[in-house]
Amino acid sequence: MKTVYLSLGSNVGDREDNLRAAIERLAAPDLHVLRTSPVYETEPVDYTAQRWFLNLVVEAETSLFPKLLLSRTARIERELGRVRTVAKGPRTIDIDILLYGKAVVESATLQIPHPRMAERRFVLAPLADLVPNLRHPVTHKTVREMLDAAPVQKMRLIV
Repeated sequence: MKTVYLSLGSNVGDREDNLRAAIERLAAPDLHVLRTSPVYETEPVDYTAQRWFLNLVVEAETSLFPKLLLSRTARIERELGRVRTVAKGPRTIDIDILLYGKAVVESATLQIPHPRMAERRFVLAPLADLVPNLRHPVTHKTVREMLDAAPVQKMRLIV
């Protein structure tokens, strides 16, 4: 079993319910959700003319290989109504693989660690709530160090 960290975000429809449904669908015999971070409401990045997101990070253990995990997350996104019409645009649910143990994966369809995680406060803040001292397998910076260096983004903790 490998420990994985997944970033979940939603800004369409009932955002809380979308996050809850995604977490429920992730849980399976080959993927055990261990814990979730607090939820943050965050301003959109890149494509800013859209509703704010709710974001959280899931810590899980899985026996799935990285590409099978990617297939699972993509299927859950489709089942929950995700339609890719605008790049970086609105979505019912977005599930990104941030880290997969200490693995580094470089393929045409998957990069682990997530290539933009160090630039994304909406990823790093909830990840830091779970594992502030976890080190990035390539840069060796801690999650807290990456968060301290991340670009400013408006966000608020949701209880």
